[in-house]
Amino acid sequence: MASLKELKTQFLEYIEIERGRAIRTVENYDHYLTVFINQTKISDPKDITDEKVRDFRIWLNRQTTGKNRASGETMKKKTQNFYLIALRSFLKFLTRRNITSLPSDHIELAKVGERQIDIISTEELKRLLDAPNKEKNPERRARDKAILEMLFSTGLRVAELCSLKNDLDLHLDEFSVRGKGGKVRVVFLSDEAKKAVRDYLALRKDMSDALFVKIEEEKFKSKNNKIPKDSEQEEGLTKRSIERVVKRYATIAGISKKVTPHVIRHVFATDLLSNGADIRSVQAMLGHANIGTTQMYTHVTDKHLRDIHKKFHNRS
Repeated sequence: MASLKELKTQFLEYIEIERGRAIRTVENYDHYLTVFINQTKISDPKDITDEKVRDFRIWLNRQTTGKNRASGETMKKKTQNFYLIALRSFLKFLTRRNITSLPSDHIELAKVGERQIDIISTEELKRLLDAPNKEKNPERRARDKAILEMLFSTGLRVAELCSLKNDLDLHLDEFSVRGKGGKVRVVFLSDEAKKAVRDYLALRKDMSDALFVKIEEEKFKSKNNKIPKDSEQEEGLTKRSIERVVKRYATIAGISKKVTPHVIRHVFATDLLSNGADIRSVQAMLGHANIGTTQMYTHVTDKHLRDIHKKFHNRS
């Protein structure tokens, strides 16, 4: 019988190769399961019991991590659930291999409060999309305008935006993107987004295949003032770079709220729902595997309830 650590390795290989999980997801699952194994000191899968899991949950609930250490705040329930989800998936894997262990349905997730959605108003969105017009560098102005228009037009996750290549067919109003779990979906381009991307590509002089790349003045900036290799200069923008672009223009636009690429994704979804789109269509455009994830937007966008309130709630 293989040890628990060996089975963990087999499980990680399984979710990477057969389930197509992203490398980052595999690394996270490795971390969560390693913490579980080290903390419980279990070496045999049959020794994973309800009692061991309960003791591990108590240990998790008492941990202070990172910025919470100074305040004495313990690990958030949402973070604790990441460990439990990884453990539950691992137990399902063991069951499929006919290896005796705790049934996966014995793992119950901690209850968490309803997720709060960060959004900006229509007026704030307009100011954000117009903010790059104040940029003096024409290539940076065109690139950053294209980034913002693409995020709002497509509802892409920031990692999906970073993966785009510069061979998009801008004669079409749509293109396919590979999202979480390797799932492919279709997203749609507005006329504004297509124009912004065309204007940006017309100014490009580099040889990179990436859709969004560093401009000349950004290529030579580094902490140690060393000039990056040519290959590094030609790489597409990273998630962090895109986040900095959005943050910069939110500041220029005078938006006091925290604005990230994911906030623009929220605005994309709420805009569709508030204008009458059905939730299944929005789910497909966002690439949500579970419609429950999409339903978190409905309480923000229920125009019908607002109309009812205005019609029937008064002082007369």
